[in-house]
Amino acid sequence: MVQKELKRPRGRPRAYDPDDALVQATESFWHAGFAGTSLDALSAATGMNRPSLYGAFGDKRELYLAALDRYVEVSRADMVRALSDDVPIAAGLQRVYDGALALYFAKPEAPLGCFLIGTAATEAAVDARVRAKLGTGLRELTRTFEARFRAGRKNGEIPPGTDPVLLAEMAGAVLHSIALRARAGDSRPSLQAFSRAAVKLLCGAARPRRRTKGSAR
Repeated sequence: MVQKELKRPRGRPRAYDPDDALVQATESFWHAGFAGTSLDALSAATGMNRPSLYGAFGDKRELYLAALDRYVEVSRADMVRALSDDVPIAAGLQRVYDGALALYFAKPEAPLGCFLIGTAATEAAVDARVRAKLGTGLRELTRTFEARFRAGRKNGEIPPGTDPVLLAEMAGAVLHSIALRARAGDSRPSLQAFSRAAVKLLCGAARPRRRTKGSAR
């Protein structure tokens, strides 16, 4: 069906895409941290002047909080896809860690690590809202691991007595360690080796998935 041409509303049209602007602002915060990112840098990155930034996002702190929310949302969605139960737990975990490394080392000359941990951990000491978002974000990512371990226990990939909560916390700790060590200068190959060893430990008790009736042989 061909839609009728919509009438353009009166007034000056919005000259920016809010989500794109948030992506660009995230990049600025990611490189310099909250305190080290000036409003001028944010204006240059987003292509928006200060009044437009204020009108769209509020002040610098509100823009940063929105960037944290978006990062957690996107990261969790990526993890859900990586941990899909169409692959074994070990393969799913490795996809999460490999995806994280690809993100952290997108610019090999200056690895950024995790945006959430790398920037919010410092601000959390003096800002209760940042502290709350950091805690909530980390818990959401851990719960995503937990959901996959619970599914694995249900379908017989891991023993019935295995604690999915503990495994999820350990899987999250590996992810956080990779993030910090990437920022601290560890090489990508060394972190890849670390992640593979961690997956073996986490899934040492994993069993081949039970085949259901009608599944491919």
